[in-house]
This record gives sequence, C-alpha cells and structure tokens, in this order.
Amino acid sequence: MLEISETGRTWVLSGPASSYALHLTARDELVHLHWGPRIALADAEALAVRPLPDYWPFESPLDGREEYPVEGGPRFVRPALAVRTGERRGTEWTFERDERDESDGGELRLLFRDGGLGVTLHYRMRGDVVERWVTLENRGPAVELLRADSATWTLPDRDGWRLSQLHGRWAAESRLARFPLAHGEQVIGSRRGHTGHQHLPWVALDTDATEERGEVYGCALGWSGSWRICVARLPDARVQITGGAGHDDSGLLRLAAGETFTTPVFAGLWSDGGFGGASRAWHAYQRAYVVPDADRDRPVLYNSWEATGFDISEEQQRALARRAAELGVELFVVDDGWFGARTGDRAGLGDWTPNPDRFPRGLAPLAAYVHGLGMRFGIWVEPEMVNPDSDLYRAHPDWVQHQKGRRRTEFRHQLVLNLAREDVREYLWEQLDGLLSSAPIDYVKWDFNRCFTDAGWPGDPYPQRLWVDHVRALYALLDRLRAAHPGVAFESCSGGGGRIDLGVLARTDQVWTSDNTDPLDRLAIQEGFSQIHPARVMAAWVTDSPNAMLNGRKSSLRFRFVSAMAGVLGIGGDLTKWTGEELAEAREWVSRYKEIRPLVQRGELHRLRPPRGGLSAVQYVLGDETAVLAWLQAQHHGEPVPALRLRGLDPAASYECRETGEVHRGAVLLHHGLRTGLRGDLDATVIHLRRL
Repeated sequence: MLEISETGRTWVLSGPASSYALHLTARDELVHLHWGPRIALADAEALAVRPLPDYWPFESPLDGREEYPVEGGPRFVRPALAVRTGERRGTEWTFERDERDESDGGELRLLFRDGGLGVTLHYRMRGDVVERWVTLENRGPAVELLRADSATWTLPDRDGWRLSQLHGRWAAESRLARFPLAHGEQVIGSRRGHTGHQHLPWVALDTDATEERGEVYGCALGWSGSWRICVARLPDARVQITGGAGHDDSGLLRLAAGETFTTPVFAGLWSDGGFGGASRAWHAYQRAYVVPDADRDRPVLYNSWEATGFDISEEQQRALARRAAELGVELFVVDDGWFGARTGDRAGLGDWTPNPDRFPRGLAPLAAYVHGLGMRFGIWVEPEMVNPDSDLYRAHPDWVQHQKGRRRTEFRHQLVLNLAREDVREYLWEQLDGLLSSAPIDYVKWDFNRCFTDAGWPGDPYPQRLWVDHVRALYALLDRLRAAHPGVAFESCSGGGGRIDLGVLARTDQVWTSDNTDPLDRLAIQEGFSQIHPARVMAAWVTDSPNAMLNGRKSSLRFRFVSAMAGVLGIGGDLTKWTGEELAEAREWVSRYKEIRPLVQRGELHRLRPPRGGLSAVQYVLGDETAVLAWLQAQHHGEPVPALRLRGLDPAASYECRETGEVHRGAVLLHHGLRTGLRGDLDATVIHLRRL
C-alpha cells in the first residue's frame, strides 16, 4: 500500500507488518523518515516536521539522514551515486515529480534531474520486503558512472548494533558470523566477476535479537557479478547500508547520449520476529516473487560426477540410471565429460556437442532410456568458459576476456568468454538452443568454475563495461532459453556456492550450495544459507563415505541422508559400489523424503538448535504437519541429549508421530520438548508429526 501526503512530498509504503517512509524537504532534499513497524501517514508527517539535532561545524545535517546520498555538496558519507563528465564530477539534482505504477503490485518512482542526467529512484513493496533500484537516463553529453548503487538504507537510532554476515571460501561457503558493529565502515563484496564464495550479498543488523524475538533489519542484493555492500557507523553513531553492482569506484560504465542504466534490486526487510522471523519472511518473499515455479517441489536427483568423473560412457550411465531409478530417484543428471574432447579438464569446454566416441548417437538415446525408467534427464554445462584446447578457441581466440599484450591467465586450464560481445552471445544461444532441441533434456546444471582475471576487451573504448554487460548477457541468455524451452529447469553452480544471489535465483530453479558434500560440514553451511534463502532452492547430495574429496570423514548413510534432506535431496555416490543393504536403506530414505518434501521445500523453517558441536535441529511447518530433522555430532561424558522445544504448533492440539504412532500434546512439545532418541556420534533422525 502507498500513501502520499496532500503536499505530495511525504510517501509511506506499507506491507502487512511494516512501513517505509521518506520525505522531500523544501530544499528538495530527500530524507529518510522511517523503516520499521507499520505506521500511518500522519505518523510520517509528524516525523517530517521534527527538528533536526544540533550539528557541529565539521559535520553535515544530511549525513545519516539522506535517502540516496550523491557525490557533491554538503555530504561526507560514502556516495551511492558518483558521476563524471568532461567538465566536472558530482551531482546537484532537483526534484521533478513522482509517478505511481499500480501494475505488478504497485511501484513508486521519484524523478530527479541534474542537467541532462535523469535519476529515478524506484520503490516496490513485496509483502514486508522493500525492493529498491535506480534508473539513470542520459539526455546530455556522455557521462561516466563511477558508482551507481541500488540503494542506501538508513537504520533508526539505537545503541549496540550488531552485524550478521555470511563469509567463507570454496567448500566452506555461507558460514554465519555475528559481531558488534564498530565505528567506521565494514565492507563486503566480490571483485571476481561473480557473486563469489567469500560472501553472500546479504547483511542483517540487530541490537538484542534472538532466533525468535527482536528487531532485525536485513538487506540482500540481486546481482551475480562483482558487488559491494558497505555498512557504515557514522560519527554520530547513525548507521547506513549502501550497496550495488561493482566493487570499487574506478568506473562502472559509460553512458552515451540516449543510453540508460538500471541497477539491480537491493531488497530490504524489517522483522520483529528475530532472526528466524526474518529468515521466514525472506523465504516467503523469494518463493512468491523471485524463484520461478516455486510452488512446484523439486525432484530427487542423481548426479553421476563422483561416481564416474570424466571417464564416462553411455552404457555406464545407463547402469547408474537403473540403480538410481530403483532407489526412487526422479531426475538423472550426466555431469562433466559428455561433450567435445572432454576426457579431462584440459580440453573441450566451448564445444557443446556430444562426444562421438562416448555418445555415437548423441544424447537422445540415453535421455529416452532414462525417461523409460520413469526419471527426468539432465546434463552439465559451463557455457561461459572455454579451454584453449578446443575448437571454439582455435577458431575465435579473440572471444575471451584478455588484456592486449598480456599473458592470458588460465585457472583450471580455462579462460572466460566475453559475453559482452554480441557474437559470443549469439554463438552460445545457437549452441545451447540446439543442444536442448536435440534431445529430451529436462534439466541443466549451469556451472561457472573460475573468476575474472584478465577482464579486458581490446578495441572497446570503455572496457570496464564488460563487468556489467557479462552479467546482463548471462541473464538475457537464461531468460531466452527458459522462454524457448519452458519445460527445462536450471541449476546455478559456481564451483559450489560461488554464484548465489537474488539475481540468479530469479532465473534458476535451484542452486548448488557447496562442492563440500561432507554431511557434518554441510550443517553449518546450510545454517548460514538458510538465513536468507529457502530450502526450496538448496541442493544437497548424499555421497560416499569416507568423504574422499575433502576430509576422509566416515559417516553413516542415515547421517548423510538426514543432512541432505534439509534441502533439495540429491544422491551423488557411486551406486555400483553400494551394498544391497545400503541400497535398500537408501530407498527407504528417499521414500521418507518424498513424504516430508512439501514441508521442507514450502514450509516455514524454524532453526531449533544451531550446529555447534552437540545436538542441532531444524523444523519445518506447513499446515497441519511438521517435520523435525535432528543431528547429534557427539555425545560427551554420557550426558543426556536435550529435548527439542518445537515451534509453530497449536498448543491446544494433539500431534501424531507418523513413524511410531505416538501422540503428543502441542503444549508439551512447545514448552517441554520432543525427545529424539539420538545417542553417540554422528547420529540423526527425522520425526514427522501430523495434527489430529
């Protein structure tokens, strides 16, 4: 809902539980008024006339209050917008008008102008999530965008702000860190050309929140390239969060006369339900407005990579498919090694045609065989990359990102294609469209296995734009493929969790959370991931034990399955080596997952206990059903395992355990807890309850 004052200079956007308000002063200064619990227009107008606090001569009355700080004038905070022309840099804008668009849930636009540059600030309320972005339109001489952030968020005056963020590296992504916010700036981001394993583009701030109580402010950026979020505690202790595409201020792109640039969405959420309430609101927002077809549950998949590596054949894949189908798997995926001269990671990337020795009749016969087993069929691709040892690179060495006269850096024996080039984009479209038309393919695992290094474009007058245009081209290619092949689902992968954000999630059905499939390590990764993203998009695999790739840890099939069942269940072990007992047990776990899948993928998540060395658990609630997944890392000194206090239940109702038939009172489960029966090391269980 949008309310506007009679003067037309105060605006209030409201969702079910929260409001966001801003005001234009008599001097055309756009100031922030309120972000928090729902308020009326009269409350916002009262805030607009409150006198400002006294300011010392070395400070600015705008800093910490301005809605979208620009470079220039009496401002000392980090600018969200910094531009340069041939004559000057900075912005001195004037307000033109507001516009309201009632389509697509309603949108507020505030239009400003600085000479020939038009600046439009966009606002849209999605539930209690505020989406913000900016459009820049150049009607004058060329303008260089040094920095064009999507939004600046202003927090209310509070003592003792605490910052939460997700940090990590390859195989250790999305680990939660929470610490007091110091004076100055805390900056996270990526200068790698993609979202990165090091940080997810999300932050949250609170003062005294717990998992289920207290105010939490969160912001998440929808951009799959280089990015930056800066959390600043200003000299007067006010806090602002600024973020957008690009990592530094050396130049985002150049706008010629008549050109426009639209920033990615930077979304913000206020919740008084603690960290858990904030997570559930983020999850509901993404299922409703971001993730395609989120009301459809994702299938149980099998991926052949860890079983076969690059040494694959059609008959071998058929044998694995038969085993997978017997387990109840619904989607069979052939990973790397099916195309070109791809017998290792040194050759073949870029040549997206089936290897004639391994698949002499193409992929269609294998896909038909998999369909005949009752499963869908999927493949792995890495379209943005090329091996120097490939037909594509030999024909078009100029198609890769490179600096003229410099060595072309190879990571994993591959280079990055310059998707900003129209000929590269068209080549990839033709190759992928032809591939998806050549066989009944239902699923594509889209990988991205190296960062930008030599991000140059010889001959382009402003090569920095490839950083932005690469991401735009990726989005356009995915959108075009989805439109032409609506039955095909896509998974975003980047060496695991290197490209996970709201931007890529708007075009993919799920993401590969991490290359680390160790079930114990995954608990911490999944806890961090769940702070912002729903289980509906979190792919998780059961692989072999001991974990050969990372740590050699041994774990039971039970522990591995229950860990992976917290998201979109997949299996990645070598099924030809599993014993009859293991296959039978796996079949039972797949069946149990299918029973609770609607709860996991569409239910409300409650993190009951974090994975900190002892008992940890999560709970999903959907309608009259709830499912608890619990893991015991170790039991020390014979101490009893604590009961799990459940959440989201009706205290006056009774709940039947689907596994044992035992009946529990809701009030008892809420206040005294549920005994899990776990003991020893690396034990796990699933408890499925239904209201009577």
